[in-house]
Amino acid sequence: MEDRLGIGWDDQVIAAAIPVGGSNTSPASQDKREESGIDIPNELAILPLRGVVLYPMTALPLTVGQPRSIQLVDEAVLQRQMIGLVAIKNEGVEEPGPDDVYRVGTAAVVHRLRKAADGTILLFVQGMERIRIVEFTHTEPYLRARVEPMPDKVEDSIELEALSRNILDLFRRLVNLVPHIPDEMMMMVMNIEDPRQLAYLIATSLRMDIADAQEVLELDDVRDKLRKLTVILTRELEVLELGKKIQTEAQSEMEKVQREYFLREQLKAIKRELGEKDEQTLEVEEYRRKIEEAEMPEEARKEALRELARMEKMPTAAAEYSVIKTYLDWMTSLPWNKVTEDNLDISRARQILDEDHYDLEEVKKRILEYLAVRKLRLERAEERAKESEHLTDYIRREREGVILCFVGPPGTGKTSLGQSIARALGRKFVRMSLGGVRDEAEIRGFRRTYVGSMPGRIIQALRRVESRNPVFMLDEVDKVGADWRGDPSSALLEVLDPEQNRDFRDHYLDVPFDLSQVMFITTANLLDPIPAPLRDRMEILTLDGYTEEEKIKIAQQYLIPRQIRENGLRPDEIEFTEGAIRRVVRDYTREAGVRNLERELGSICRKVATKIAEGATGSTVVTEEDIPKYLGKPKYFSEVAERTAIPGVATGLVVTPAGGDITFIEATKMKGKQKLILTGQLGDVMRESAQAALSYVRSKAHEFGIDENVFLENDIHIHVPAGAVPKDGPSAGVTMATALVSLLAGKPVNPQVAMTGEITLRGQVLPVGGIKQKVLAAARAGLSTVILPKRNEADLEDIPAEVREKMHFILADRVDQVIQHALLDGKED
Repeated sequence: MEDRLGIGWDDQVIAAAIPVGGSNTSPASQDKREESGIDIPNELAILPLRGVVLYPMTALPLTVGQPRSIQLVDEAVLQRQMIGLVAIKNEGVEEPGPDDVYRVGTAAVVHRLRKAADGTILLFVQGMERIRIVEFTHTEPYLRARVEPMPDKVEDSIELEALSRNILDLFRRLVNLVPHIPDEMMMMVMNIEDPRQLAYLIATSLRMDIADAQEVLELDDVRDKLRKLTVILTRELEVLELGKKIQTEAQSEMEKVQREYFLREQLKAIKRELGEKDEQTLEVEEYRRKIEEAEMPEEARKEALRELARMEKMPTAAAEYSVIKTYLDWMTSLPWNKVTEDNLDISRARQILDEDHYDLEEVKKRILEYLAVRKLRLERAEERAKESEHLTDYIRREREGVILCFVGPPGTGKTSLGQSIARALGRKFVRMSLGGVRDEAEIRGFRRTYVGSMPGRIIQALRRVESRNPVFMLDEVDKVGADWRGDPSSALLEVLDPEQNRDFRDHYLDVPFDLSQVMFITTANLLDPIPAPLRDRMEILTLDGYTEEEKIKIAQQYLIPRQIRENGLRPDEIEFTEGAIRRVVRDYTREAGVRNLERELGSICRKVATKIAEGATGSTVVTEEDIPKYLGKPKYFSEVAERTAIPGVATGLVVTPAGGDITFIEATKMKGKQKLILTGQLGDVMRESAQAALSYVRSKAHEFGIDENVFLENDIHIHVPAGAVPKDGPSAGVTMATALVSLLAGKPVNPQVAMTGEITLRGQVLPVGGIKQKVLAAARAGLSTVILPKRNEADLEDIPAEVREKMHFILADRVDQVIQHALLDGKED
């Protein structure tokens, strides 16, 4: 295969004799030969060229390697014949045939030939005239074809002169931008007067695609050739000038940086001569002063000084310089030894807690206990330290010893309780939401190897509050996620362990930071999602929700005054009667907390504010009858009697993330093959409870007055409504058993009865959790009787007294007792 190859020639070029003559020439071809002035034979050997086009009036070095091409060149030189050079269309063809080459090429003579050691031939050819292949006459041993000359069309005109001058100007600019084109080439081009030769010489010097180069050769009019070359030259100049601009800008930037560096060094030298300190030295001394003032632990101080020593030796333009500077900013701004003094006045703390929250006695009692223990511990420490000078060190070694977890439904005051605790203690308060956190680095920080790394959110929060002992609330700890980036709940194990958080090591700081004096308070809606090791490190305080009376008190003392203030009203412009608040609680909210209650009260206040803004005067008294006018039709109503009027429906009690609630267990039968169908998105535990309930009822069918054949001839379907909500747990076992007995015995369930409890195949009723939340839910729904496992009797003490007085509790340890009291024909206890 033939490729273009640049060859250095040491000797003078020897012109080969070109024979003149030819035969069998058509009249048209003969006219063209006479027009060209060069005698071109009628038939030529065709040598295909790869990746290059030879133009007339130009010379080109070539390398020939294929055996048939070597034979062609040898015979042409021996016989002193011209050859035809044509370009290959597709360079991937190994042995090009007639269909693989262009039809227009150049007739050329071989001026010099030399064989190389590897068997290839180096030759130097000169283009004479354009030719067109009329037809191929031979393909073996090499290509031969009948050709006709194609002289270029040259007409002297002003346009041709203008095109020639323009392309000379463009070529001059190209030579200045391209170093590999020698100046001699420019001198040669400037001395050419023939436009045709000018076009071909410039085309040979340009970098072009084979298609563009072939197009230049095939154009008949020299003006068209010059126009085509003008377009190609202009595009090439744009690319080269843009590249030079980019290179110049980069060079200028480098020179600017070097110039600034030299000027900075000279400035340092001048300041040294004057006895002054340069800017970098002043910055280093400022950081050294901050490190000393920060009162860091010894390990942190050594690390900060080590990084400062590295920064001192670096030029300010180095990338690592700003990284170290940011690290030292974090180290020197952290509250290593800054604490707020606790206010240990227990009476004042009790007053503040009562001002901010109604009820919640257990939580308030625990906070006051913490204050009392803290106060006694400090007093005892002072007594023991009278004989020692290290009181501060002793107190510093004392751990806080309390990490509280408030668990309860939304709207019960968990987050605001943390703020009240901080106010009561006289400490700063900081809150961090863990909902949706999936990256361990959010807790532990990012290592300094990453670009833009920073400490974790705990260290960031402590820096913001500028205190080492704030009240730190970790909200929604039950909603922490985990993925490929790590498990944040595992990182919290160290943070929430008083024995370990004394030496909490953030990945960014990489030195221990003492968290033992931070009072951590976490909040959650449910305990189950919290991992057991993390749950074990916290003291659980449950906020189960409020009774109707408690909600009315909270509304009167807290919610209504706040909404009056937030909506721009005065206390004398609006007044709520107790009946109005009670109706809002019963008919427009059904929740464990008071968040929706406050929202509805705020809606009423806004409507009153609108009336006052429109010009109304006087005070507005909101009564029970006015509530639908402000809030529309009731959103909730009692449906227990309607739902349980048909046999097969029983009322159960459940615990949800929003607090306790009632649910209906529905059972029905149809002709079938003894299948049990369960629907309502039930979990595995709840499905097993349904199967256990059915097995128990079948085993006791005779005692319950149920025909045993009903199980053999029917399918039984148990459904728990609200099918879009997943459900699980064993506490619906007695409710399912009651619904099955009600269905198969044809006896409806008492609409005033709700129940909860796990059952066994032997008919025992086992204890369950969430009794307080479930009983409060039954009270909100207007139920009067609740059936509970006998072993949950102690949990009744947690239920508010006003609820215990209004409701009737039945304690059962066997399922038959539940059935006896639940069905309408059952006997009273």
